[in-house]
Amino acid sequence: MGVNHRRAIYPGSFDPVTFGHLDVISRASHLFDSVIVAVATGEGKKPLFSVADRIAMLKESTSDNSAVEVVSLDGLLVDFARKRNVFTVIRGLRAVSDFEFEFQMALMNRKLESRLETVFLTPKEDYTYLSSRIVKEVSRLGGDVSLFIPAPAAKKLREIIR
Repeated sequence: MGVNHRRAIYPGSFDPVTFGHLDVISRASHLFDSVIVAVATGEGKKPLFSVADRIAMLKESTSDNSAVEVVSLDGLLVDFARKRNVFTVIRGLRAVSDFEFEFQMALMNRKLESRLETVFLTPKEDYTYLSSRIVKEVSRLGGDVSLFIPAPAAKKLREIIR
């Protein structure tokens, strides 16, 4: 790895991964030499899928992008960043409503680790309304989610929500 190797971390719950997430990963991989997709293990959101399932869905959905590494994230993002020596965080912003929370998180992370910078990326317009929460609700109500999430995630979601 060269001195100028630019790396970034894209943390999230990815429960499940959506086309919006994949769009942000793709955009980030054009800006950085490598992107670590860090799947949060925290139970605060009570995820539908296990960490192993979320990692598997992401790995399958990003297998064509050699710049992407998918790993689990347990604990504070700043500790993960220090351990990996990566101090750029990618966050997706879908709408103005995302900004306040994301801005607070960016400032908190920077307070905890002054080297940490957050880069906000906006997804393709087609994905600005997408969230994992909405996708799960559509699936629970019997809707087709194949327009919103990659095939590995849609298959797994159908197995869980019957």
